[in-house]
Amino acid sequence: MEHADAAQVFALLGAVGALLVLLARDRFAPLAGFVLLGLGTAGLARSLVGDDDLELLYREPRGLVLVGIGVLVAVLGAIPFVRYPEVAPVALLVAAPFRIPVELGNQDAFLLLPLYLVLTSTVLALAYRMLRGYRPAAAPRFLVAAVAAVVAFTTVSYLWTWDERSGAITLAFFVFPFTAGFAVVARTPLAAWLPRVLGATLVGLGILFAGVGIWQAHTRTVFFARDVEVANAYTSFFRVTSLFKDPSLYGRYLVIPIAVLLAVVLLRRNGSLDWLGATALGAFLFWGLYYSYSQSSFVALFVVTFALALLVLGKWLRVALLACALAVTLAAAAVAADAIEGRSSKDVTSGRSRLVSVTLEVVAERPVAGVGVGGQPRASTDLVGRGSPNRNASHTTPLTVLAEQGMIGLALYAWLLAAAAWAFYLVAERRDRMLGIGLAAVLLVLVVHSLLYAGFFEDPLTWGVVALAAAALATPRAAAPGPEGQQAH
Repeated sequence: MEHADAAQVFALLGAVGALLVLLARDRFAPLAGFVLLGLGTAGLARSLVGDDDLELLYREPRGLVLVGIGVLVAVLGAIPFVRYPEVAPVALLVAAPFRIPVELGNQDAFLLLPLYLVLTSTVLALAYRMLRGYRPAAAPRFLVAAVAAVVAFTTVSYLWTWDERSGAITLAFFVFPFTAGFAVVARTPLAAWLPRVLGATLVGLGILFAGVGIWQAHTRTVFFARDVEVANAYTSFFRVTSLFKDPSLYGRYLVIPIAVLLAVVLLRRNGSLDWLGATALGAFLFWGLYYSYSQSSFVALFVVTFALALLVLGKWLRVALLACALAVTLAAAAVAADAIEGRSSKDVTSGRSRLVSVTLEVVAERPVAGVGVGGQPRASTDLVGRGSPNRNASHTTPLTVLAEQGMIGLALYAWLLAAAAWAFYLVAERRDRMLGIGLAAVLLVLVVHSLLYAGFFEDPLTWGVVALAAAALATPRAAAPGPEGQQAH
């Protein structure tokens, strides 16, 4: 990777910026933090792109036009967010799932370009409002401190990463932008209508993705996924990806709106129209989910359904539910034991046992602080001596965290999950029960799904749901958003 030493400096600048935007409570320190985050992101991105590619971007007419259009759109896009800051989370949610295939240096990548554009606009709008005197309500310290600790340690681990390129990609295209997004959403006044609109947006996006997936299943068409096309040619079933590059990622974005609809059905059982509408939409989403054939998505759906039912049902129904779950688990274990007799663990787990094994080799090598952000696949390849980094990624978020940040990082990961769970409880108790349980359901889907597919910290929804909890706890319940000066503390 070019300019590796400079990349470490930019990573540290981003770490300082992240701490400022997350922890500072005055007006000007967060603004400096956004600047440092931007510098860190730009510097790391610069280290990933060769000098020739950069010259084409900034000296060729087409490159200059693209850069100019991007800057203009971002600046103009900030105008509505200055006037209506409450819509920022909705705009970010709409842009969050869409990945655009681009060529980054000498490799192809799927980047969240629409999200980066909207995020830039929201940051500019927040900066402008804060310069004009706006002081947002302070987010709960216990929550932002956990986020700040995870971000800071992840970023600092770039200094000893085994794969500088992969680590730079993680920081520049996920950690730093999502930290800025968290800071924006956590400082957004939570309007009374916002939870309903966010829920409707999630379901609407899911309907779009499911519709495309169902069409793909019937036309035998797949976008952006050459490997899935090849696999479909050798299987009796046809997996679809909708507008994503991977069936499991597609499945994740269907299970999440199904979880939201389940929360509506279980918490609003007195509204027959709500129940019927939510059931019909959930059935359509499940139809689209079926064609993903994503085991991780179905496991996440089962867990979140069980958790929601256990949370809202009465005492005896909970006992019956637990008994049924135990019976089903025992039956499934018996069937699985019969099916796997004589087969290797690698065959039974579709290769996941091997990935766990090669990741544990890394943990044993660097147990305390890990091999650095993005370093696990490369470290596994070097230590085991076979395969490639692309084939040695653990695909299990806790294992990845343990390998890359060691026991320290795993403890911070657990702290973040505990802080988020406590925040959701407080939201449900103090502000809106439906909102608190809905946010918890979404995060539960992301956590469970990341146990089999990873991508927990690389998904903007992870940061979004935690930031919404922070905004809900910071916004006074009875006070409607008024003039900016009235939000001051």
